[in-house]
Amino acid sequence: MANYGPAYGSLAENQAKISGKRSGEQDREAQQWVEAVIGEKFPNCAYDDALKDGIILCKLMNKLQPGSVGKICTSGGGFKLRENVSAFQNAARNYGLPDTELFQTVDLFEKRNIPQVTQCIHALGRHAQRKKFNGPVLGPKMSDPTQRDFSDEQLRAGQSMVGLLNEGMNKGANQSGQNFGLSRHI
Repeated sequence: MANYGPAYGSLAENQAKISGKRSGEQDREAQQWVEAVIGEKFPNCAYDDALKDGIILCKLMNKLQPGSVGKICTSGGGFKLRENVSAFQNAARNYGLPDTELFQTVDLFEKRNIPQVTQCIHALGRHAQRKKFNGPVLGPKMSDPTQRDFSDEQLRAGQSMVGLLNEGMNKGANQSGQNFGLSRHI
């Protein structure tokens, strides 16, 4: 976490919860996959520090989908480097990553939620497999949806069948007449 002074109350609880979610193993897997895809090692610093400026993430997106990040800022203040993170997020969204699997810029830049950043990289790995990326693999393969087409005759036959979650399983039993707890006498 970036040092903003001591945290108290619910903020401290939230920070502890986020820190508890962090997995060094998942961070290592994500780092190894990114290094293999972009063809270069992370700088000799902490995982989150290496990703902070967004340069590595932009390179990753350009390997997965060439030209997806046009300009990568390599120098400048915090505002310029935050643009890299934003460009990565837009490219990842265009690649097919849903917003629920992305992270907020402050999650990375201010180290508020590094587990979410790692989760985003793992999600990219899954999407890369689905898009037939010819490179290293990260995580399990995403399942493909199976479309089922039923004829009108099959649909009508299904309407007359007794469902499993109603009278077909309990022989018509219900809770009428049951007494749960003490009776109320007025």
